[in-house]
Amino acid sequence: MRYESDRLLDGIDELIDISRRSGAPGEIWHLKQAGRSNWNKLDPVIARIEAARASGLRITANMYSYTAGSTGFDAAMPPWVQAGGREAWIARLKDPATRARVIAEMRDPKAPYENLYRHAGAEGTIMVGFRSEALKPLTGRTLADYAKEKGVSPEDAMIDLVIADGSRVQVVYFLMSEENVKRQTGLPWMSFGSDAAALAPEGVFLKSSTHPRAYGNFARVLGKYSRDEKALSLPEAVRRLSGFPAQNLGLRERGLLKTGYFADVVVFDPATVADHATYDNPRQYATGVSEVVVNGQVALAGGEPTGANGGRFVRGRAWTGWKDGGCRKSATAWSW
Repeated sequence: MRYESDRLLDGIDELIDISRRSGAPGEIWHLKQAGRSNWNKLDPVIARIEAARASGLRITANMYSYTAGSTGFDAAMPPWVQAGGREAWIARLKDPATRARVIAEMRDPKAPYENLYRHAGAEGTIMVGFRSEALKPLTGRTLADYAKEKGVSPEDAMIDLVIADGSRVQVVYFLMSEENVKRQTGLPWMSFGSDAAALAPEGVFLKSSTHPRAYGNFARVLGKYSRDEKALSLPEAVRRLSGFPAQNLGLRERGLLKTGYFADVVVFDPATVADHATYDNPRQYATGVSEVVVNGQVALAGGEPTGANGGRFVRGRAWTGWKDGGCRKSATAWSW
């Protein structure tokens, strides 16, 4: 959505309005209330969504089961300084007058843009991804710690790092309430997404970090929120990790154990399934899953990967096939 923090309700209204006017379903990606001052907005968010659904609109949402999000320092800076792409952005930041203006706006609680850093604070911002080999040793440190070491303000440190790395710099922002996260997992129109790449915990990938959701999101729903917290039943957790998102995405013959469907199967122990990834050490596999079958091929057996490559490109409802050597798009490419 356009807004996740101070203008969260405006973002919800906008999504619902687009769905109503276009006739297309709307998926909130990802539902959260960013910043302590916005934690009390979950009730009106739910009320808006359920009223829209009651009126016949297909409004659904997804989430990751953690209290921190992950994006870059771009989410802290005003959009105007980023116009034209990364190189133009960095060139502007090198100009002293522009730099001073950017810092002033980052510190201004009334600045007319969504600033996730303002809600997380320097202590609640962990740096996890750099392009530069020289900066990779900073991985895992907080922005506050780094700024203090350099003797500069967090805003100055942010700008210096973007310029030095030539990237937005991937960071983790602590923004959400655990109470709200738990409550959201119980909503019947909520599905779950990791919003993160699955990186091997070895080799070159060890030079960067990530968010624990990359390794633990789905096991966390089954273990922590279903089994331990009782936020949703086990059958409901399974539905919202399989058939429900497949339906929302328009994926035919997937998401259910049903004759004629693709054999995508996960076998897990409800008593032991658990996530182990943490913010300090996110590269830890979940446990409790013994077998995984992808398109009929066993990809995980006895908890160990088999090396079978059963995956395939999955096409949604808009797919109409190939014609004359190119992709023929339907007129409703983004309709469900």
